[in-house]
Amino acid sequence: MMKKEHELLWGRCLGVIKDNINESSFNTWFLPIVPIQYENKIFVLQVPSQFFVEYIEEKYIDLLRMTLHRIVGVDTGLEYRVLVDRTSGKGTQIPSAKQDNIPAKKPSTFSSPYKKQQLPELDPQLNFSHSFNNLLEGASNKLARTAGISISNDPGKTSFNPLFIYGQSGVGKTHLANAIGVMTKQLYPEKRVLYVSANTFQIQYTDAVRNNTANDFLNFYQTIDVLIVDDIQEFAGKTGTQNTFFHIFNHLQRTGKQLVLASDRSPIVMTGLEQRLLTRFKWGLSAEIEKPDLELRKSILQHKIYHDGLEIDNEVVDFIAEHVVDNVRDLEGVLVSLLAHSTLTNAPIDVTLAEKIISRIVTISPKITTVEKIRDFVCDYFALSVDQISTKSRKREVVQARQIAMYLSKQHTKNSLSSIGSIIGNRDHATVLHACKTVSDLMEIDKNFRMSVREIEAKIKH
Repeated sequence: MMKKEHELLWGRCLGVIKDNINESSFNTWFLPIVPIQYENKIFVLQVPSQFFVEYIEEKYIDLLRMTLHRIVGVDTGLEYRVLVDRTSGKGTQIPSAKQDNIPAKKPSTFSSPYKKQQLPELDPQLNFSHSFNNLLEGASNKLARTAGISISNDPGKTSFNPLFIYGQSGVGKTHLANAIGVMTKQLYPEKRVLYVSANTFQIQYTDAVRNNTANDFLNFYQTIDVLIVDDIQEFAGKTGTQNTFFHIFNHLQRTGKQLVLASDRSPIVMTGLEQRLLTRFKWGLSAEIEKPDLELRKSILQHKIYHDGLEIDNEVVDFIAEHVVDNVRDLEGVLVSLLAHSTLTNAPIDVTLAEKIISRIVTISPKITTVEKIRDFVCDYFALSVDQISTKSRKREVVQARQIAMYLSKQHTKNSLSSIGSIIGNRDHATVLHACKTVSDLMEIDKNFRMSVREIEAKIKH
């Protein structure tokens, strides 16, 4: 049977709505809706109950109205048909209470206190270059990043409210906080999103008290849909600011709005803040962003290099990632300094230059690698004992582990072949030379073998 016009139009509307809310909400509140008719510019939707009407009018009316205007027409009205008797199909029809396109039957100067007010445009104060697209995921930030994306898709409706992000300086807290705001504005342009530092909030509050406009200050913040406060630990000791923020927090929480808070420490160890605030900070999800691990540091450097159109050898990238370990800002700062020095002095970007730059930021300790340490790394990797690879066993796994240990010892120590052979199984230099050639040849043709050697090598370097 060919679908009628109103069914086709509603199908297109559902496509738009599905892209703007999470799957659970879509399945709960929109899949049960049945389009009844579209006549005289009025679109009629059948819903299961009066509660459905109230919930949609409260939570999704702006999205629904915008979608109808876009798909059906800008002057489209909306009515609901509430199913009263499922057997007979009887229902009662009621208009949407929040339509702004149907003229009132009788003009009135009375303004309802429940009417949704049109608020002025708000500058979200976001850094739009800090998005999820360039916030690379690693073990150190996976929980916080995943929660942030979930919030952006459905602000105020997840269990991550508030989201409390914490970690030391430079690990990406501000980037993540901005990314949540940026993605929310992209998905919900009508939402009032505001990013503010605790220091700015404090200054605004102090000015409001001085100018006797504290109520206006409070009312403004209570209109925000997604409030992002950075460096919240700076509220410590500021009793008046904490009291005002407490009321703002309660109001936004109670009305289903989203809060995102960032700090350099966990709520558990914060001092100088009222207990009632700290308790509320722990209501949602507290997610730590740790120092980036080696793989994430490499990914961040490679992403930055690609984005800036630079050409830097992997050896230099590895060297930077191995020595600059504390935060992302230092990694990016090293790249900027490398490029500047290379341009000004016309010197190649190599490990020597990288070491010179990095030594100004961190202390580079020479890594002491011995044959014994390499042998132990290889034994751990293959779950063998030192005694096993020191025997004359010809088992394939034992021989291969022994040869890899010899190969890596030649690569990463200054020991002679005879010395390496003596330490690893009491072999002569010819055996070590043969082992090195065998491993080198296998790495050329066997991808899995090559990956194993590289993994062990990475552990040695780290």
